[in-house]
Amino acid sequence: MTDGELRDPKQLLGLARAIDPTAPAGSLAQGLFVAESVNVIQRALDAGYLPFAVLTDERWLHASEALIEGLRAANPSLPVAVVSTNEMCSITGYETTRGPLAAFHRKPLPAVAEVLAGAHRVAILEDITNYTNIGAIFRSAAALAIDAVLLTPSCHDPLYRRASRVSMGTVFQVPWTRIGSSRAWTDEGLPQLREASFATAALALRDDSLPLQAPSLKAIDKLALVLGTEGDGLASATIAHCDYTVRIPMAHGVDSLNVAAASAVAFWELRWERG
Repeated sequence: MTDGELRDPKQLLGLARAIDPTAPAGSLAQGLFVAESVNVIQRALDAGYLPFAVLTDERWLHASEALIEGLRAANPSLPVAVVSTNEMCSITGYETTRGPLAAFHRKPLPAVAEVLAGAHRVAILEDITNYTNIGAIFRSAAALAIDAVLLTPSCHDPLYRRASRVSMGTVFQVPWTRIGSSRAWTDEGLPQLREASFATAALALRDDSLPLQAPSLKAIDKLALVLGTEGDGLASATIAHCDYTVRIPMAHGVDSLNVAAASAVAFWELRWERG
């Protein structure tokens, strides 16, 4: 099954019935995701995700024994399939894998207010569709003390195999959820942020933008940094509705950074100093 099918209610109903005709209709209602490698799978397990099944190349089996034991402790009926390298490629379509693959049950997404409770620095990812960038942003968010990540409806899935692997499993450590229910997410999302006392700062290349190191930005108690997709950047309407527009000063005629690199710079410069 593709990643999309693992989130499709009709496909999941068929899968549930194929596994157990007597299973409740909603047994897979939240969907499934696939995690790759020992470290990523372990972090998903540590975060309380319930394992569904494991598929591993036989060459990874010895290094994965302790992990599989932990997965079986969480789900005693867990199926574990051990296959050859050629079979792994044939089944998955992946030329190479960096460890075992484990399917997990998804959890319901928390409400925005729940994710923002107690937070001082959050990142908002607007319509980012590159899984490598999403994973790298989450890794920087975890390392640089971002309290939560909010994703607009068109932003791609952080639990996608490549995104979670690039993040080194930090997608399971940093609280996240979706904000807004339509492409014009600001209509619904910005009032939620303001209700939680957050100011918003759009990272964009504008003549009237503040430099990232402006003392007034660092002094803000609750700040949401809004990051746009590669190439197009943030929507003009988003920039117009944010409280601040912020730029990273550049040298040598360089006009911009990759969004993942820009996120790391911004997270570090505008980190909240805990007392």
